[in-house]
Amino acid sequence: MRTATVVITSRRGAFGLDLKSLWPYRELLYFLVWRDIKVRYKQTLIGAGWVVLQPLLTVLVFTVIFSYFAHMPSDGLPYPLFAFAAILPWSYFSQAVGRGASSLVFASSLVSKVYFPRLIIPMAAVAAPLVELALSLVAMLGLMLWYGVMPTARIATLPIFLLVALGAALASAVLLSALNVEYRDVGHIIPFVLQVWMYASPVVYPVSVVPEPWRGLYWLNPMAGVIEGSRWALLGTEGFPLGAIATAVGVTAVMLVVAVSYFRSVERTLADVI
Repeated sequence: MRTATVVITSRRGAFGLDLKSLWPYRELLYFLVWRDIKVRYKQTLIGAGWVVLQPLLTVLVFTVIFSYFAHMPSDGLPYPLFAFAAILPWSYFSQAVGRGASSLVFASSLVSKVYFPRLIIPMAAVAAPLVELALSLVAMLGLMLWYGVMPTARIATLPIFLLVALGAALASAVLLSALNVEYRDVGHIIPFVLQVWMYASPVVYPVSVVPEPWRGLYWLNPMAGVIEGSRWALLGTEGFPLGAIATAVGVTAVMLVVAVSYFRSVERTLADVI
């Protein structure tokens, strides 16, 4: 009589996470992303209109406070354009990190009852805001036409910078989501961290106001390179920020290694702790 033999081996793949195991669950990833999009704008009066209205209102507030009152320089560009080009990647990043950090806790009933690669949950939380990013980009192009700034061939490089933002958001979300399961204080401190992170990035001010001796340390913030690259691609600012982008890519890669390694080390106990 034949008997079945089960061979248990260690997981292989990037950092031992066995990334190939994610592919059979791609439909679950799609479902979670679609669910997040539907739930976010359910029972709202203007629905997806908030995607455009929120960044426009933010630009208006920043223009009044930092341009008219504080007289913040904007590299010779209309301040609304200067700010919107930064808000575009930053808004995606902050939303992805905020949602991703709490994603495992919010999905506790699913995590504790059904087995699937847990990494899918923060991945879905990071992927969902991409739809809002695309709609915000349309609003950005409309604002550019309003000010008579025509996009150039540089805009073709914008996905490169947004990909770095996605990587940084994914790394942050994966790490914070795992930490938030064990230490719920993380959920309370994330809004403050994101607020500080925004002011540590060139969202409301140009990099030129940062003292030269601090520039090397400043570029260790991957969103600084992403924002500068986005302005270069969208608005045609002078000087391609090659050093900033290279640093952003390197730092993001390190962040992903650390985040995925930590997530892998605690993944087996997530269902018990949550």
